[in-house]
Amino acid sequence: ALLPALLLLLLPLAALAVALATVLLGLPSYDIPPGGNQPAKLRLVLAGRILEKTGLCSQITFGRYVRQGRKLGVDPKLFIQDRQFNKVPVRVYQPKATSDGRRRGILFFHGGGWVFGSLDTYEKVCRYLSRESESVVVSVQYRLAPEHKYPAAYEDCLHATIHFMNNIEHYGVDPANVIVCGDSAGGNLAAAVSQTLAGRSDLPKLRAQILIYPGLQALDFNLPSYHQNRGVPLLFRERAAFFALQYLNGDALHMQEVLEGSHIPPDMRLKYRKWVSPDNIPEKFKVRGVKPLRPTDFIAEVYETVKRFCEPNLCPLLAEDAIVHQLPESFILTCEYDVLRDDGLLYKKRLEDNGVRVTWYHLEDGFHGVISLYDYCGFSFPAGKRGLDSVVNFLKSL
Repeated sequence: ALLPALLLLLLPLAALAVALATVLLGLPSYDIPPGGNQPAKLRLVLAGRILEKTGLCSQITFGRYVRQGRKLGVDPKLFIQDRQFNKVPVRVYQPKATSDGRRRGILFFHGGGWVFGSLDTYEKVCRYLSRESESVVVSVQYRLAPEHKYPAAYEDCLHATIHFMNNIEHYGVDPANVIVCGDSAGGNLAAAVSQTLAGRSDLPKLRAQILIYPGLQALDFNLPSYHQNRGVPLLFRERAAFFALQYLNGDALHMQEVLEGSHIPPDMRLKYRKWVSPDNIPEKFKVRGVKPLRPTDFIAEVYETVKRFCEPNLCPLLAEDAIVHQLPESFILTCEYDVLRDDGLLYKKRLEDNGVRVTWYHLEDGFHGVISLYDYCGFSFPAGKRGLDSVVNFLKSL
């Protein structure tokens, strides 16, 4: 009950908070990408940290409050219905206009670091995708960490997808034109679901996967993009590790060791270097002059707590070639000012090396989370609108 009042109190003081937080609370400096005027979101990030530092509430509780979204009114172009797919809450968006044939179907998995996000949070994005691409969209409310650890979110998305494919005739969807789509943590889940279904003979083959600035690995938080964009809202380098640990273990213990690279054995790091390495990132993405840190000494005790980071269902970039080459046509969106940029670039290379057709869209002025801000409080970032339209254009091309 105190949160609304606290929010109103804190936001007018945000300019002061930005100035003082670095000194008093040991917070990092924040770099705003060109054209990325994000003061409101930055103030909310700092407000959450201040609330946790003062013991009033956790950052996760505060973050869920400010990201909860709100229910919208009736959409004149869509039928919208909340359902349960194999006990997983979903929201189904169906165009009202008549169609000459069966429509494409899109399973949408929201972002939020596996700890935030809801059906309401991505309501405007899903409505836009359904209207503009004339598709049936199913938004999935998977269980959130830290209350529900890995593989809960992955299992919910997988089960909802399978249920939809097994009951597809009820929604007027072409079984040969089903797409999985997700942003950020949702992109991770879409990639994992796509890999799992790649070898299934009892279900129709997915038509495509759409990965919007996905997080795809937790082996190396020292790739160039992690350092170049370590202080860029909306996702800081330390928060990327924080969210991955919350999803894996339900806590953020050993976050510093994970950031430093002490959590992966040398032989395993060498094994995966062919896929997770700055050497596989085009040189033009390294021109901002970052010198990545060398991993510190391996700590076996830490590895024992995070060894499931090496499972492809959690880190899809680590899947074997035998799986990757079976994946459907793919769309990957990356943002220049995003710590997860290189995850997307590395997966793009893996897909292409395995003969998978990839459409890549890079937002030179984009930052992490920009698409989730579509029509946010009545305005949109131009980069986010362009990114969302690139997804729609890809869907129309299928």
